[in-house]
Amino acid sequence: MPDQPTSYPGLPQSPPPSPLGHFPQPPPPAPLRVVVADDNPVVRAGLTALLSGRADIEVAAEASDGREAWEAAQRHRPDVVLLDVRMPGVDGISALPYLVQICPVVMLTYSRESEIVQEALRRGAGGYLVHGEFTADQLVAAVRDIKEGRAHFTPTAAGALLEQLRQAQPQQAARGGVDRLPDDLGNANAHAGGLPTASRVNAYAENLSQVQPDVGQSSSGWTGGRPAAVDRSRFQLSVREAEIMDLIASGMTNQQIAATCFISEKTVKNHINRIFAKLHSTSRSEAAAKWLGTAPSDTARGLR
Repeated sequence: MPDQPTSYPGLPQSPPPSPLGHFPQPPPPAPLRVVVADDNPVVRAGLTALLSGRADIEVAAEASDGREAWEAAQRHRPDVVLLDVRMPGVDGISALPYLVQICPVVMLTYSRESEIVQEALRRGAGGYLVHGEFTADQLVAAVRDIKEGRAHFTPTAAGALLEQLRQAQPQQAARGGVDRLPDDLGNANAHAGGLPTASRVNAYAENLSQVQPDVGQSSSGWTGGRPAAVDRSRFQLSVREAEIMDLIASGMTNQQIAATCFISEKTVKNHINRIFAKLHSTSRSEAAAKWLGTAPSDTARGLR
């Protein structure tokens, strides 16, 4: 019979050793750290509230222009920077080449011009998201994926990128049509500068999948090739009011809106008063944040 352990009354007894041994639990992964850069304080607050509500994401700092974003990135060494395009002082496009040397950067903006999208990509942006073309969950998925090197583009940016890729492909130079197809069409070495061969088509498709891998993939929430837009029907704006609200969100003044819509400034002010009443807002920045889906109240309603 094996020896029994000696017991001493009054002393705490140690539990017998586990036959499987003791394996300590691994520590939880460090949260993904983000810097949010936008000159609109309401938009910044909304993004911070949205992202901070996720257990695996931490907003390390906020910035109101490109210089502040660079200083914050130098100080905090984040995993991702969310960067607006148009900001006073140092704009996002100017700061972008310096920021990407520190960490991945995704443009998060209402600037949808194809030239700006293409310039942002040339300067190293890891993705381009246009306000109003994504949901809160899709934004969070994009932030997580950008950290891992997977690009994200909302439809407007994806369209600009696709156009850039198309322009880069060799074009058929024939004028007035082609009488007949070449006999050797489809051979691997045929028509290097003419109609695309199978190998060139495959290479083009591969390039497109590398720069635009997540558009249309349901695993990250971007379904059907077109992310779901922010639900604005609840605001019940008329077509004209929605048009003016888009212009307000883009940063236009009343005078610029009047010139764009071919109406008087007084008419613009009347529209804005009705818009503010419907959006329950008292300022342009607050209305823009609600319209873009980044207001803190939107986050509290469950957009997270």
